[in-house]
Amino acid sequence: MTEKLKVLFVSSEVAPFAKTGGLADVVGSLPQAIKELGHDVRVVMPQYSKIDSKYLSQIEPVLYFRTRVVWRDDYVGVNKLERDGIINYFIDNKSYFDRTTLYENDDKHVQFAYFCRAVLEMLPKVDFKPDIIHCNDWQTGPLSIMLKEDYQIYDFYKDIKTVYTIHNLRYQGVFGKEILEDTLGLPYKYWNWGVVCHDDCVNYMKMGIEMSDMITTVSKTYAEEIKTAEFGEGLDYVMRMNGDDLYGIVNGISYKDNDPETDERIYANYNSGDLTGKSENKRGLQEELGLPQAAEIPMIGLISRLVDQKGLDLIASVIDELMEEEVQLVILGTGNNQYEKLFREIARRYPQKVSANIKYDATLAQKIYAGSDIFLMPSKYEPCGLSQLFSLRYGTIPIVRETGGLNDTIQSYNEVTGEGNGFSFTYYDAQDMLYTIKRTISFYQQKEIWTKLVKRGMESDFSWKSSAKEYLKLYSKLVDKKSN
Repeated sequence: MTEKLKVLFVSSEVAPFAKTGGLADVVGSLPQAIKELGHDVRVVMPQYSKIDSKYLSQIEPVLYFRTRVVWRDDYVGVNKLERDGIINYFIDNKSYFDRTTLYENDDKHVQFAYFCRAVLEMLPKVDFKPDIIHCNDWQTGPLSIMLKEDYQIYDFYKDIKTVYTIHNLRYQGVFGKEILEDTLGLPYKYWNWGVVCHDDCVNYMKMGIEMSDMITTVSKTYAEEIKTAEFGEGLDYVMRMNGDDLYGIVNGISYKDNDPETDERIYANYNSGDLTGKSENKRGLQEELGLPQAAEIPMIGLISRLVDQKGLDLIASVIDELMEEEVQLVILGTGNNQYEKLFREIARRYPQKVSANIKYDATLAQKIYAGSDIFLMPSKYEPCGLSQLFSLRYGTIPIVRETGGLNDTIQSYNEVTGEGNGFSFTYYDAQDMLYTIKRTISFYQQKEIWTKLVKRGMESDFSWKSSAKEYLKLYSKLVDKKSN
């Protein structure tokens, strides 16, 4: 049995409080899985004004103090909310976090440098000394170097280790070199050593990679991909140099929060033993979105940020050929204007086949997972992906490109052996994708095979149980405690 560990997750977003993507889902559910294995796990994030009022009204004040971000003298409020047995701390400063957007601010380098320093200075004041501080993505990149440079001279901090998780290497937090002194307060030796800079800019992601004690990313395939020029986003050399400290652990999802048998957000509940409710969800979704209510027509769902990464150019190039098939296509998401306009136009041209919902709507997302027959994820790259896991949980069969976590979680159906839990294509090619969609539709018409696939997906386990144990082994390795 692993000795009881104290772990602090530090993240710029945490579900259900604030979410722009999969990072929030991970930090909203992984700590719970680690806690259930017997450890003291807490979470800290900024207290954005955009947090839903039902949570803001529950947040309790803990303490306040002042900190310095070089020449800036700033207020720090520390508040908390306990949810499902996890203490969530919130760093409160309206000047930094009462904004209309989480990340698209001109002073975001200061926002998150302040956040990292406030988190470190909070710890002795709330009497919580973690064995591990688990940082996530570029927004927490400065924390490890601040810990080593400014705080580990003090007894309270000297044994604390840091783990840094890369959720998406593309977003790096890149700023002018002047912020090294002006915002981070770091000596130029770090610039000269190359641990904080890339392409003559300060790079928060590189800083986190170089200065943390251990690095993880969100699937085994992605951990190998980012060592290459094709997927390394310019930092592939950094990943290769730190390869001995890099581990890939596939993300999971919360099976408690995403259970078709109890989910109140969907039209009807169901389980793998009785799929009647699955059909009711399809009818309900077709009715709500104004599509023909036809059980025999396969419905393809797509829930995504509408950006290049997600393979949307493949869909655009074969959309007319796809519409020749007996299918319905339901899209949900926001993003680049070109793709928003594209899907609106497709829905206008094919009103009986396409519903384009250009918005963020968490409830509609669950209805699409439950009501669709097929879920499409033709990503150019995908560090892990969660949508394919939600789809399986709700009995919706994924079509994915074989990259990153999609490759690690979806095994293409083999009609000879009967193995597989979805369908996949290898090359980033629109015709390969279209062929795979047509192949999937052909099996949809074979109800005995399709039902087996649906039940197999629903009965598979992509919860956090096994991944949480892998994280614990890494934590224990760092603090020199015996793992299971």
